[in-house]
Amino acid sequence: QVQLVESGGGSVQAGGSLRLSCEVSGYIYSANCMGWFRQAPGKEREGVASIYSRAPATYYADSAKGRFTVSRDNYKTLYLQMSGLAPEDTATYYCAAGPTTQSWLCGDWSGSTYSDWGQGTQVTVSS
Repeated sequence: QVQLVESGGGSVQAGGSLRLSCEVSGYIYSANCMGWFRQAPGKEREGVASIYSRAPATYYADSAKGRFTVSRDNYKTLYLQMSGLAPEDTATYYCAAGPTTQSWLCGDWSGSTYSDWGQGTQVTVSS
């Protein structure tokens, strides 16, 4: 089990950039798969990007491809670099971790791969 704390959210104008961070503590080496999800008001949670640390391999939702980059600093910090932000990116962004040893499950956006979740950080993009 790990503990996750997100930071880096804020308010930006359309076209701007933000970098989200997620600090990992606890049994960090169990977090083979780490991902970012988001949830906008009135909408379901959706996957954004994830990374499998053992390969490494990265996975992106269609909404994130070409604009967002997920990375990890060893096992301690997960990042999401976001550029070209648009108002539809406005949401609470959550960091998640899971122990799976199957890389492809990191791209399962149902969220079932992930056992630990952070509290979220708000991203607001104005037009």
